[in-house]
Amino acid sequence: MADSDNKSNDKEDELAGTEQPFVAHLMELRDRLLYCVYGLVVAGVLLAIWPGPAGLIDLIAVPIKAHMPHDAKLIAIGVFSPFFVPLKVLMMAAVLLALPWLMYQAWMFVAPGLYSHEKRFALPLICFGSLLAYAGIAFVQLFVLDKMFGFIQHFAPAAVQATPDISSYVEAILSLYIAFGVAFQVPIVVMLLVRFDMVTIEKLKSFRGYFIVVAFVVAAVLTPPDVVSQLALAVPMCLLYEVGILGAKYFASSTKKSEEEQSSADSASS
Repeated sequence: MADSDNKSNDKEDELAGTEQPFVAHLMELRDRLLYCVYGLVVAGVLLAIWPGPAGLIDLIAVPIKAHMPHDAKLIAIGVFSPFFVPLKVLMMAAVLLALPWLMYQAWMFVAPGLYSHEKRFALPLICFGSLLAYAGIAFVQLFVLDKMFGFIQHFAPAAVQATPDISSYVEAILSLYIAFGVAFQVPIVVMLLVRFDMVTIEKLKSFRGYFIVVAFVVAAVLTPPDVVSQLALAVPMCLLYEVGILGAKYFASSTKKSEEEQSSADSASS
């Protein structure tokens, strides 16, 4: 009991004097938000120069054009669609390009309130989360869209020629990008739940069957009403759940070891 009290006092001493008034927190938040805006502007300018809005549209249109007749093009029904749709795509691409910078600003905002052993693992989790988001979006672009459109076109009557509207197409794939980018954060959520003692690894293992049901329900809600896209989201979520359990084991043991080393160092110095 005394050891735990000493450990608690050591942690309190580590952050002693770092408290800031509420106004200082607001100023820091304002600065970090401004840095985020600057990063988004720079990313947007770079993407506007190359490959440009037209190049981005051509890139995201590759999966559906592969299942359209030769020389067929997407159409723009709305009067302002030729202007606003490329702008929307450019903004979304700028967010993706600047994602590590945005995550870094979030990290710099919360870092002063973390202990040294927490800082050691928070930054790798942020980097891992960014990579998982990129992996989810790449999975959509390189696999899901091609299989989904192929499945849909298989049921199209021969008398019907698919000429999708560019606005509805962009909205559909952007929703898929967001859904998969968020769903691929399952390992991060699992590891954080274990880290903050909200659930044990044994509980996570026993929850496997329920999580499979949850994954398919989430996939049915977030994806279009076709089997391919639903399976493409639910199956990776189940696999990533297992990755999260494995990562939680390593994360929990490493964190515990780090805390013990920090406690021993504090005891030796005192």
